[in-house]
Amino acid sequence: MATGYDYVIVGGGSSGCVLAARLSQDNAVNVLLLEAGGRDTNPYIHMPVGFAKMTSGPLTWGLKTVPQTHANGREIPYAQAKVIGGGSSINAEIFTRGHPTDYDRWAQNEGCDGWAFADIQPYFLRSEGNTILSGAHHGTDGPLGVSNVPDPQPTTRAFVQSCQELGIPYNPDFNGPVQEGCGVYQTTTKNARRCSAAVGYLKPARDRPNLTAETGCLVTRIVVEAGRAVGVSYVKDGASVFARATSEVLVTSGAIGSPKLMMMSGIGPAAHLRSVGVEVVHDLPGVGSNLQDHFGIDIVAELKGPTSLDKYNKPHWMVWAGLQYLLFKSGPVTSNVVEGGAFWHSGPTQDRPDLQFHFLAGAGAEEGVPTVQGSGVTLNSYNCRPKSRGTVRLASAVPSANPLVDPNFLSDPDDIKISIEGVKISREIFRQASLAKYIKRLHVPGDDVQSDADFEAYARAFGRTSYHPVGTCKMGIDEMSVVDPQLRVRGIDGLRVCDSSTMPSLIGSNTNAPTIMIGEKASDMIRGNR
Repeated sequence: MATGYDYVIVGGGSSGCVLAARLSQDNAVNVLLLEAGGRDTNPYIHMPVGFAKMTSGPLTWGLKTVPQTHANGREIPYAQAKVIGGGSSINAEIFTRGHPTDYDRWAQNEGCDGWAFADIQPYFLRSEGNTILSGAHHGTDGPLGVSNVPDPQPTTRAFVQSCQELGIPYNPDFNGPVQEGCGVYQTTTKNARRCSAAVGYLKPARDRPNLTAETGCLVTRIVVEAGRAVGVSYVKDGASVFARATSEVLVTSGAIGSPKLMMMSGIGPAAHLRSVGVEVVHDLPGVGSNLQDHFGIDIVAELKGPTSLDKYNKPHWMVWAGLQYLLFKSGPVTSNVVEGGAFWHSGPTQDRPDLQFHFLAGAGAEEGVPTVQGSGVTLNSYNCRPKSRGTVRLASAVPSANPLVDPNFLSDPDDIKISIEGVKISREIFRQASLAKYIKRLHVPGDDVQSDADFEAYARAFGRTSYHPVGTCKMGIDEMSVVDPQLRVRGIDGLRVCDSSTMPSLIGSNTNAPTIMIGEKASDMIRGNR
């Protein structure tokens, strides 16, 4: 079976939903969006608190890293979404953009002309539908709903106060003129519901006659003829389908899925492709290299009483919270769990924050994080701009096989040094008066962790992904670049990659809003609007 479209978009995540919505605004073009996962019918997706239920299970690919050489040989769970909306459907809904200098670095140092902060800020503003903030730093009419946490938990408020007691100033807007400081995150929620890219962008566009959005479609290959991408082969309900793209194939499968698909299609490092039995179509050595991710390290405290969201793990409180949400759209279900945060410095010589903190009003909310008896809280920290680089490689030529993901965490000595400082600062925040009055004991790390060697051992034993992989189809002009600054794949016509995999280096914050920005900018480049 074969069908034809102007644009075929592979991957219905954050950027794919943006592209589908923006490109289909032109009635003269036909757009096909293909997503391997299912529709976003799971109720946990739409309840802000549902994040805590989705870092493993059927809405993810079930990935684990290869054994991490510098993290005690652990195979670390590596949640990547398998559902329409991608990461924006299962993430913690934190709305941050990164530091302006991150994007200036792309443009000035990494060969990405047109991607300086002044160039991309209009796309951030175009995407944003902020219900609280406005002005030069915020958009109010965009498809991505953004709002405040309606009623932060008492421990979240105490966290923000404890940060101030430690000397970290209060910041009401991490996306404003100054990034550093502590506060309560804004979230990608609207009217007490998650606003994923599928909700904000795709849902309003789905009834357009020129847009076809299909779920449950495993794309097995980008078809290249005479050096041009002409469509994709995919499997749906056991049947093989070919979708022809008369204009372009747009790959938006994320920092793990996009390089996998490229390599499955014979586009990538030739020696590796041959080693797993994939016929080489185009030798492009950078595909699957340059993997970067934030290595988050948690500390967990047990509380004196039921003063965190863990209280609602008990059946009767869970029922009460559910009724409150259904009847009044209020209460603990409106929490994104990761309510509070901070951007701060690992030392006095840093001219911009190099650490980010996430405060969770609960313990064990994510796969791989220690839990406690009763109620607890968690504080996660990571080095904003790690130097470690890893890879995504094929395990075999079987399309359904998960790839080999190796973030190579902590391979650079500077990464462990900055990570240690983050854990130290986290523990000091827990010791400040406002938060300490809630804490019964620090569960991990124990009191025996005192020296730098102790902290290093703790980081290697407990650190994990922060769900921010980027860079595996990097943008630039050097020989390891996969796409040019127009996101066009080098050496193949009619093919672009338009997602987080194209970031040449990791930004110092969460990555969902920047991924949506990439989709917005890509839609203009594809339509010739710049």
